[in-house]
Formats: sequence, structure tokens, C-alpha cells
Amino acid sequence: MIKTTCAAFGALAVGHSLSTRSATLTSKVDLTSRRPPAAERRFTSPAVEAKIRELKRAVADPELAWLFENCFPNTLDTTVEFGVRDGRPDTLVITGDIGAMWLRDSTAQVTPYLPLARDDKRLQELIAGVINRQTRCILIDPYANAFSFGAKACPWGEHDQARMRPELCERKWEIDSLCYPVRLSYNFWKTTGDTSCFHAEWRQASRLILQTFREQQRKGDAGPYSFQRQAANPYDTLPLDGRGNPARPVGLIHSGFRPSDDACVYPFLIPSNFFAVVALNQLAEIHISVFADKSFADECRNLAHEVSAGLARYAVAHHPARGAIWAYEVDGFGNQLMMDDANVPSLLSLPYLGCCAHGDPIYKRTRAFVLSEDNPYFFRGRAGEGVGGPHVGLGMIWPLGVIMRGLTSDDELEIAMCLRLLKTTHAGTGFMHESFFKDDPRRFTRSWFAWANTLFGELVLQVYAARPHLLRAS
Repeated sequence: MIKTTCAAFGALAVGHSLSTRSATLTSKVDLTSRRPPAAERRFTSPAVEAKIRELKRAVADPELAWLFENCFPNTLDTTVEFGVRDGRPDTLVITGDIGAMWLRDSTAQVTPYLPLARDDKRLQELIAGVINRQTRCILIDPYANAFSFGAKACPWGEHDQARMRPELCERKWEIDSLCYPVRLSYNFWKTTGDTSCFHAEWRQASRLILQTFREQQRKGDAGPYSFQRQAANPYDTLPLDGRGNPARPVGLIHSGFRPSDDACVYPFLIPSNFFAVVALNQLAEIHISVFADKSFADECRNLAHEVSAGLARYAVAHHPARGAIWAYEVDGFGNQLMMDDANVPSLLSLPYLGCCAHGDPIYKRTRAFVLSEDNPYFFRGRAGEGVGGPHVGLGMIWPLGVIMRGLTSDDELEIAMCLRLLKTTHAGTGFMHESFFKDDPRRFTRSWFAWANTLFGELVLQVYAARPHLLRAS
């Protein structure tokens, strides 16, 4: 097994176009810790620190171990503000270099710590505080994707034509913004057994989630949401009086924007509708098990069934080379957009989010499409290959896409390739970035992007748990 793994790393430079220059850049990196000094860290978890020490002993490659040490605790080190509000834990989580809290990012940033929360009561309380803060956010405005609580973190939205409150950073309606808090609440409950977050406000927020999903099915009218922004970039605003392009009411849920915060072309964003099905079923289970509320659980399951039926009928596209695959966006009129974006939920990420099995035949064909040049946002260059998206432009590979490729793979050669690619494209910084240019990783966006950092840690932990021999190979 070790021999196979070494071959995987050795074959990478030939099979996936990693440049000599990229390898040279990373081989000369100073491997001194890039974490803030202990006294300056925003939060310290003994369980996380113990896991870092354990992993470092298990990883033969010094640079990979160093990357894990820098990246895995980055959310705790730099982005959290933990306190108490109204007698409950309360945690603000910013994204990094944008000082605001996205419902999506904040969930993704703390989810990799959940398995350690069972052995660290304070870490458990911090994550409970994230759930409580997310609940507060949803009650403020279920259509908002990001919250700054008056911190002026989002100057680009000052002239948006949308109903804004001082707590908001941005009011882009994205289905996944409501799915992610459900995912965190559900997995927190399943991991720790703690039901303290399921208070009256949380139940109110869960009802608001269901109401918002129903409104955005737009069966009778366009619903209450619209968004327009004065912007040169067409992906930053919605057409047709801020309602988005038309779609036929077929039971699917409209999303104004993608998880990249880019506007949808066709309003039925397929990965996010799959994610909504999972979230609705999780809400149903919580309300049955914790509240014995069968009536609300049935409402959630009925909507999940309706969305599932819409996906079965409209989400499958017939690609001329790949056959039956899932489209990225559709409109119910027969129009389908065949692409994928690195931001999660994506088509690539569906098994990771619990939306389908890894071995699902349609997923396997869709995955092959996504990871090929049939996907207009899959890029290959001298520095490596991976999925990007329109958000930061052509030729820009997102580490999130590379990490998700590793997290959803059963192929050891592919997993080894992803680890190697991530190791050779951090441009000497010791951290993941939003994106890097396919021919030169020194051209990157966002030097402080905590979601990518923590998710990289999750990938290493998954490999450590399931395939530790990959990490023992140098």
C-alpha cells in the first residue's frame, strides 16, 4: 500500500502538469508556524491542539504537516468572537479578510471541529454560540446571506435596492444560506447530544426557513424578494426588476444567487435544491425527536418530497459526450446550464452534503463532466488543475474545489493528487486561498479565507481516519 501511495505522489507532476517552478517555490518555504502567538489567538481548544500534535506525528511530509498546523485552527485563531447573550453562548464568526458573518461560511468554518467538541466543553459551547447567532440572523432577515451587525464590513452594498437593516452586510437570497444553519444544528445535535440550542427562537427560525422556501417556489406570485445593485458586473445584480430570470413553477425553489454570491442565470440552482431536500428532512427529524411535533415535521417532509420530484423531472440534462448528468441550473422551461462552480453546494459536493451516494450513476457521470474541460469552469495549467467559477474570472482555480474533489473521492491516486496540488499552490504563505491562477500560484485572491483553511484541515483529517498510509508516504 505504501508503494502505491508513493507512486501516486511521484506520478502527479507528470500526470497533472505541476510545474517545476511551483515545486521549487514550495520546497524553499520557511516552515515556521504562521499561527498568531498563543496570547493573540481568538479562541484556543485543548482538543484541537491535541489533534494538531497527533496529526503532525502521523504526517511524513513536513510541509503538509505544517500546512495542517496553520490551516486547521485558523477559524479559531483568527475569526471568532465568543461571548454570552441573554444567558446563552453567542459566537460571531467572520470569513477572514471580510469582517462579516456569512451563514454558509460560518457553518463550514466550524463543522470540522464537531467531532472534537465531545471532548472539549468550551469548544462545544463555542459551536452552540454559532448556532444561536445564526438563529438570530435568520430572525433578522431570512433572505440575507451575510451579517455585519453595523460593522460597515460590506461597503459594496451601500446603494443596493433592497430592504436593508443595520445588522446586514448583504441581502443576496441564496438557498444554501438557510440550509447550512440546519446542517450545523443537526450535526451538532447528533454529535454531542446537546439540545440546548433548540429553544423557542430556534423553532421560530426553522418555521421561517420553511416559509421562505415555500415563498421562493413562486407558485402564485414572485414573492416578497427582489435585489438590484448598481454594478458593472452583471453577476452582482438580478435582472427584471430584481426578481431574476423567469422560471416555470414546478415545485423547485428559486435562488437569486449561487454560493459564490454570483447571480443565477436560471433560477433553479440544482445543487442548492438537493441541499434543501437534505435540510428539510433534517428539520423534520429534529422536530419529531426533540419536540414531538409531527405536524411541522410532516410539512417539512412534504416540501422535501415536492422538491425531490421536481429534481427527478427537471434536473437531469443529456450531455452529448457524458450522457445523463445533473445540470447546474434550470428554469423548468427546458433551458439547462451545464457547468459547475467550486463553491459549495456544487454538483461535485453532493455526496459530501448527503444529497446522493458516491456511487450514484448520475453523480459519477456528472463528476466526470465537472472534472473535465467539458465544464467551462474547469481549468488546467502549469500549476495544476481544478474547478473555478466566474466569480474571480477565467483561469482561476479554487482550492475549495480541489479540497472537495479529495473529500468526495474513493480513488487513492486522486486523493494523493489533491494533497500534492494543495501543497504546491499555497505560494509559500502556509494557507489556502480563495483562488490561484492555473499557471502561477503566486497570483492568488484572498490571503485570509478561513473556510478554505478549515476545510483543508477536514480533508487531512478524513485521510488520516480512512487512509493513514497516504499521510505516511513522503
